Amino acid sequence: MDWREYAEQMAQLARDLLAEDSVQGTLDRIAESAVRLVEGCDAAGILAVRKGKAMTLAACGDMVEESDRLQAELGEGPCFDLARRRGSGERVFRIADMTTPSPSWPRYSEAARELGVGSMTGVLLYTEDEDFGALNLYSRRPGAFTEEFETAGWLLASHAAVVLSSTRTIDQLEQAVETRHAIGEAMGILMERHHLSEEDAFGVLRRLSQHHNVKLRDVAQQVRAPRPRAD
Repeated sequence: MDWREYAEQMAQLARDLLAEDSVQGTLDRIAESAVRLVEGCDAAGILAVRKGKAMTLAACGDMVEESDRLQAELGEGPCFDLARRRGSGERVFRIADMTTPSPSWPRYSEAARELGVGSMTGVLLYTEDEDFGALNLYSRRPGAFTEEFETAGWLLASHAAVVLSSTRTIDQLEQAVETRHAIGEAMGILMERHHLSEEDAFGVLRRLSQHHNVKLRDVAQQVRAPRPRAD
């Protein structure tokens, strides 16, 4: 592998990821980039496990979602274990040959062979403060992922996790701004419509939120929605 060229590709990838306009767009680009940049990779996906439930966050390639579904259904598999045990210190897995039975995941390894999986590698997407899930790479050929290409996957995941962390922060900030804007508009509507003070208008929104057990932002959106015209 030409590591200088790969470093240039990683730098371009970081710029491309930062240009994405949503968290989902960033996740999808990470999976697509793994297939494009890591030699031998035929499919890639990002799997997260939260409260025992597996979620496919992104997939590039037909076998990814089916593999994730099987691991969640069987409760075993390398991607499932890596994502689930994110606090254990395990960060990487590599299975050179999925065509032979695995004592660790006997049911999954059999199902994976039927899917056409020859070899797999995966690495956690994580920063110092947060884990986002496992980036999993699939090849139809046994022995596709050597230690060298495992390192390539780790470098890609490290770049991606930092950008993803920034993207999530930006996304959360944008949502907070939108929420404040929606609540402010809703308060203005109530103040004008019912001649309320600012404090009383906010109190109405808060009571509606508590009474109906919905988020304050959703209540504000309902207040802002156009009123039906009377016939």
